[in-house]
Amino acid sequence: MSLSSGIQNAANLPALRRRIFFTFMMLAVYRAGVQIPTPGINGDALAAFFEKNAGTLFGMFNMFSGGALENFSIFALGIMPYISASIIFQLLTVVVPQLEALSKEGEAGRRKITQYTRYSTVVLSLIQGLFISIGLEGMAAPVGNAMIVINAGWTFRLMTMLTLTSGTAFIMWLGEQITERGVGNGISLIIFAGIIARLPIAIFNTYKMVTTGEMTLIFLPILIVFMALVIGVIIFFETAQRRIPIQYAKRMIGRQMYGGQRSHLPLKINMSGVIPPIFASSIMMFPATIGGFIKIDWIQQVTSLLSWGSPLHTAMFVGMIVFFCFFYTAVTFNPVDVAENLKKNGGFIPGIRPGKKTAEFIDKIMVRLTVIGAIYVSAVCVLPTILINKLNVPFYFGGTALLIVVGVAIDTISQVESHTVSRNYDGFLKSGRMKGRR
Repeated sequence: MSLSSGIQNAANLPALRRRIFFTFMMLAVYRAGVQIPTPGINGDALAAFFEKNAGTLFGMFNMFSGGALENFSIFALGIMPYISASIIFQLLTVVVPQLEALSKEGEAGRRKITQYTRYSTVVLSLIQGLFISIGLEGMAAPVGNAMIVINAGWTFRLMTMLTLTSGTAFIMWLGEQITERGVGNGISLIIFAGIIARLPIAIFNTYKMVTTGEMTLIFLPILIVFMALVIGVIIFFETAQRRIPIQYAKRMIGRQMYGGQRSHLPLKINMSGVIPPIFASSIMMFPATIGGFIKIDWIQQVTSLLSWGSPLHTAMFVGMIVFFCFFYTAVTFNPVDVAENLKKNGGFIPGIRPGKKTAEFIDKIMVRLTVIGAIYVSAVCVLPTILINKLNVPFYFGGTALLIVVGVAIDTISQVESHTVSRNYDGFLKSGRMKGRR
């Protein structure tokens, strides 16, 4: 199904239209909240600070928050505390037996883990809000030395902690509502909306660099063609599959013969999607952001070593992406379960014995695919370093942001098509029953 036909079919389905409208309304609420500033902040001094630090870690954190950190709005922390809490509990599920048992209890167990994740999000938000408020009290604008915080003290700190934590909790609720009642993954769409909202500013900055002579006019079309090629590569890898042939044995049920069909098991090259770069970015931003606000010598030295674009930061970022590619794939895809389900349904891979041998064969293919996927994701995500440090490109239009935008768009379009197919299938069954009754 093409994109145009999918949109046309969506326009003809009232239920799907309501879901899409609900999604847009929730994203509009999120973007409106980004414009509401936290009390007690000198907006002009903060804007001057971010203008000077646009190409640092603060600029990247600002991109993920959709400009909320630059405005120091009520959504300044964004959704990152929730993502960090999700990472912690996904890791603990593998290590802690009680959480592992909860995860295997079905929907009730998953609800309990989600509840723990929400509580952890609140705790992380309070901690980050405290450190950020303390750090802001000692910061001033680069020109004029105007203090960013108007009235420093515990009143400002407590108010900032409460405001930022409430904002993150509200974003978390918005994401869950989009996932349940809208179209697509709510958390991913919130990050997607934040990145897309920064696109006009990025285009304007590029235009300003061309007019001032910082970037040559000849280089601009080369950059556009390069970005188009990168988008094409991302689309190719995000939709690429390794199809393992499946043969179903013939079985006699009563007097009729069933089975004997051929099918395939689709295995994506990038099974983990955009989760690894989001998780890796969240982890890398959390300690570095806190270190950026605390003026202690040894913390400043560590922060300098982990500064965005440094060799150590890039190496750790790539290492975390590779780790989460394998970790998330292992959590979401179990070759043993797949092999057992095939065996129960009379399916087998031609030339491979059912059971353990099938699981080992699928696992070997998944490892190879994950290696390719991890290399691809890592290569795309280090593009901002090359574009900014080497080619002096003034925005994060590449790497992690581009991968998230394209990946979330593909996933959302797929869900729209799934709703369309499901609706058409339900309509077909209803019409079939009506004809049968007649």
